[in-house]
Amino acid sequence: MKKTIIKTIIIILIPLILFVIGLLFYYPSFKVIAFSYEDSEQLLAYLPLKEEKTFQLKYTHSIHLSDVIETYEVTSKNIKLTTLEYEDFAVGMPSNAEGVEIFKVTNGKYQITNMKRIFPYIDLRIGQVRANHQFIYLNKTYILSDYIKPGTWVRISLKRISLWQQLKGVNL
Repeated sequence: MKKTIIKTIIIILIPLILFVIGLLFYYPSFKVIAFSYEDSEQLLAYLPLKEEKTFQLKYTHSIHLSDVIETYEVTSKNIKLTTLEYEDFAVGMPSNAEGVEIFKVTNGKYQITNMKRIFPYIDLRIGQVRANHQFIYLNKTYILSDYIKPGTWVRISLKRISLWQQLKGVNL
C-alpha cells in the first residue's frame, strides 16, 4: 500500500517538476534591449533592462565627421526619442525643432529636446568605416562593432527573453 502511494506521488511529481523547470527555462520573463538580425527574431545580443529607462546611441556622422548623440526613453512597449545632440548642420541633421520640441545651443552643440518621437524599434546598420556606433546605458559605453559584425543591419527593440535565450545569447 505504501509503495503504491509513493509510486503514485513520484509519477505525479516528476512530470510536474519537469514542467516547472521547463517553464522557468523557456518562459520569456526577462525584459531586455534586444539587438536582432535584420527584421528576423534571431537574437544577436541583448542588454538586461534595469530600472534606468533611458539609453543613448552615439555615432560619428558620415559626412561632417562629428559626434551625434540620440537619447531614448523606454516606454512599456516602445522606444521614444527624447533628445538629439549634434555639432554641425549638414545633410541629415535638422535645422530646427518641430511642434513642442525645443531647439537650443549648449556648449557649442545643437540640441533638440522635448522630443516625443515613438518607435516600436530602431533599425541600424553597424558602421564599417567611421560611424563607431556606441550604445550607452547605465553610464557604460558599449562599442557595437565589438559585439556585432560591422555592416550588419540590426533591429533594436524591447523584448522579453527566456533564461535559455540569455544563456545562449551575447550579453553586452
